[in-house]
Amino acid sequence: MPRRIFSVDEANALLPLLEGVLRELEHVRDEIRRRRDHVAILDALWGDKLMEPANPDHAELLAHRDAIEAAAREIQRIVEDEISGRGIRFPQGGLEHGLLDFPTIWEGRWVYLCWRRGEPEVRAWHETDGGFAGRREITPEQRLRMGRDDADA
Repeated sequence: MPRRIFSVDEANALLPLLEGVLRELEHVRDEIRRRRDHVAILDALWGDKLMEPANPDHAELLAHRDAIEAAAREIQRIVEDEISGRGIRFPQGGLEHGLLDFPTIWEGRWVYLCWRRGEPEVRAWHETDGGFAGRREITPEQRLRMGRDDADA
């Protein structure tokens, strides 16, 4: 599947939907954390005995583990369907920091329009190997031309 090329306006049009997707991911991530905390408490109480089927909290442990695995699969599904499936890159740290990258073309090369959750619009971009630390502000010229093939210029 060819890589999608986003204009700044196309990326901005998706932000309300993506805010909701990131909220949903955050909710599922919080559920995983809550359940891991419960498992840690059970482990602190019982130690190795928690793994014994006769332990009164063993079934609870298994239920938490199953729910954690299901939630992790749900995160993967949401990312694949709602982010990657739209041609958007979900960089490392994307969930923790609310980061998304929209592939685009600038001056004949691939770059990313970079958005952080809470920003009202896409205002920055970076090289494909630059990451968040390499963000640069989008100039008015770039806003008009990013995402257009040089043949369209």
